[in-house]
Amino acid sequence: MVNLIFAGIMNTRSISLQVSGSIGAVSGQYMLAEKSKCIMTLAHGAGAGMDHTFMVTLASALADAGISTLRFNFPFAEHKKGRPDSPAVAHQTIAAAITHAHESFPSLLLFASGKSFGGRMTSQYLSVNNLPEVKGIVFYGFPLHPAGKPATERAEHLKDVKMDMLFLQGTKDELALWNLIEPVCASLPKASLVRIEGANHMFKAGKQDVMSLLVKATRDWMLHQI
Repeated sequence: MVNLIFAGIMNTRSISLQVSGSIGAVSGQYMLAEKSKCIMTLAHGAGAGMDHTFMVTLASALADAGISTLRFNFPFAEHKKGRPDSPAVAHQTIAAAITHAHESFPSLLLFASGKSFGGRMTSQYLSVNNLPEVKGIVFYGFPLHPAGKPATERAEHLKDVKMDMLFLQGTKDELALWNLIEPVCASLPKASLVRIEGANHMFKAGKQDVMSLLVKATRDWMLHQI
């Protein structure tokens, strides 16, 4: 039986997510919205783990909007290592999270998402593993290139993604110049691009309530997938 802890209008459930025999387990947490129709894996970025303020606030706000999530650590964050995991390890972790969410809540529509590195690793994995149970990918700031080194090579694999994709991108994102990310998304038939005016890669944009914009855009897009 699932042990749920009631918190506000959502249920939270902490889990130990087994990645593989060699990699071991990482921490994860479900935030389950009441009367939710969908659940989304939510992978963190390269600079912080699943309990970073942005990740927790986003998951909580999504739950308020009726979207359940599974946040989880990559092994490097779990073991407090500074350098992100290799793509192979990151992909295995994402695969474990997707499987766990789908098997735990098979009646909910399943989506995958990530902040920066987490989103890119998710799309890399799904570009070579077309899982029919995953209905789409949400990118909270796709890291198109390193800061100060504009390029588009990191987007090449997106051409092989078979599912719908939502890109939530700030116009001042240091890792995805607008004049590059816009044509990249326009070239992808399955992609939708939402412009967050004035936001940088951390989704900071002065006093603007960017979190509400991110959640509304996610919810509106998902409604079209249901």
